[in-house]
Amino acid sequence: MDKLKAVEKMQEYIKEHAGEDDFTPEQVCAAAGYSRRHADRMFKEYLGKTIQEYSNAVCLTAGAEKLLYAKKAVVDIALESHFQSHEGFTRSFRKRFGITPSEYRDKKTAIPLFIQYPVSHYHILQNHREVPMNRENLSLCMITAQEREKRKLIYLPSRKAKDYLSYCEEMGCEWEGLLNSIPEKMDTVALLELPDFLVAEGHSRVAAGIEVPLDYDKKLPGQYRVAELPECTMLYFQSEPYEKPEDFGKAIESVYAASGKYEPAVYGYQFAYEKAPAFNFGADSSIGARIAIPVLRIK
Repeated sequence: MDKLKAVEKMQEYIKEHAGEDDFTPEQVCAAAGYSRRHADRMFKEYLGKTIQEYSNAVCLTAGAEKLLYAKKAVVDIALESHFQSHEGFTRSFRKRFGITPSEYRDKKTAIPLFIQYPVSHYHILQNHREVPMNRENLSLCMITAQEREKRKLIYLPSRKAKDYLSYCEEMGCEWEGLLNSIPEKMDTVALLELPDFLVAEGHSRVAAGIEVPLDYDKKLPGQYRVAELPECTMLYFQSEPYEKPEDFGKAIESVYAASGKYEPAVYGYQFAYEKAPAFNFGADSSIGARIAIPVLRIK
């Protein structure tokens, strides 16, 4: 646990300081109280990357976001991303994302942005599998209806996943950054429970995906699938914000518990799992956990 806490402390330092002009990997090691060699070994053991590789991924992702939303020259974004030249930034950007910065700014294609998650979350999820849901301490859950016209679903199906952890173990981690990089998305990427008509033979109901407008036609990696969804209403269940980062699992439990007790017929709806996927958007301490379930008006 001491090593786990040290790695998470280094992650926190990178998240807070990677954008600063004088940022160096040595500062990350000092923040955790370890030598560069020992810190790199621990970091790679838990995260599969050295501190430098992890920091570069963070800086390149920040640079990618600036390419879309900031009106700055590529060379200026390169310097802000801790690269010494336009050429060095372009080489690293292409190596990580398979496209040059200029091409990305022009085409706005989906790329696997790097998503930072505390390493402890993985271990919490592993242990949480064995912990029964506590329905006695449910927090306030807000429910909002959003109308959806016909649209497209971009999704990455799995063959055997049953939950978030097994999905990540099977499908890897790049899907989250890639789908969240699509500017046209209607909401952030979510873990999906697919309806029958989207479950292909030899696959499970679990996928990851986003909704996009019906006219979306940009190229995607070959393993991603696109399907049209009929119009329906999505009921969003959202928990209260929470203070302790490790409580994200409890927040997700609370919205699922609320949806299980919800009686849509009282409000003129019926659940319509056959029309669209159910979405699990995960949890963030600042806004709480969110899920969305398709419903139709009762005629």
